[in-house]
This record gives sequence, structure tokens and C-alpha cells, in this order.
Amino acid sequence: MDTVSVRYIVTDVDAAIGFYRDQLGFQVDFSAAPGFAMLSRGPLRLLLNRPGAGGAGQSMPNGDAPAPGGWNRIQLGVGDLNAEVERLKAAGGHFRNEIVQGNGGKQILIEDPSGNPIELFEPPAR
Repeated sequence: MDTVSVRYIVTDVDAAIGFYRDQLGFQVDFSAAPGFAMLSRGPLRLLLNRPGAGGAGQSMPNGDAPAPGGWNRIQLGVGDLNAEVERLKAAGGHFRNEIVQGNGGKQILIEDPSGNPIELFEPPAR
């Protein structure tokens, strides 16, 4: 299989679909909400699962259950990070931090409705 996907556990698949589609420009490829959806943005395929739904939403043998959040994240490149942050704040976006400048560019973390982080990244001007 040549396709590469990222899976996020979300508490509300419909809310996550709306966020990723309307705020971050993803396309909805398939929805079996309330348990599962498949979205895409360019070459990135994002799979959304509700805990308990499908194979990916099942608990582990030791009882650990899938849950949203954490620090692993997808990174989405943007051309103007300041403008994108202002647009998302105006739409009610929840950010974990303010814009930080690093050696490789500027970044900020926004959360989806379940608390999963998405890194918005602007590379340095060349």
C-alpha cells in the first residue's frame, strides 16, 4: 500500500469534520459518522476515529483506551502564519501557545475540538 495516513482519536467525529474542513481546508473523502471519517489535504490522509468505534477505537488488552490529545501532531505549512492565526482566532480557534520563532521558521499549536494538536508552520523567507 502506497498511501500514508495519520489517525486521530476524537470525541466527536462530526465536530472534527467541521473543524478540519471549514477551518483547515481538508476535503471529506468518506464519513461514517459518528464513528469514523476519512479526510484529505493534498497528500495527507487524516483518519478520525471515535473511541470504541471500529478496530482503531478499541481498548488494548491491558484496558488502556484510545483518547485524544497528547503532543504528537501533524504539521500544516502556511504562507502567512500571523494572518492564519488571526483568521482562526476570529473563528473561535483554541491555541495551546503563542507563535514561537525557531531556527527553521515560525510555528504555533492549534487544537481540534477534541484537543488534538495541529502545528501551523511558516518557513523562513528565503
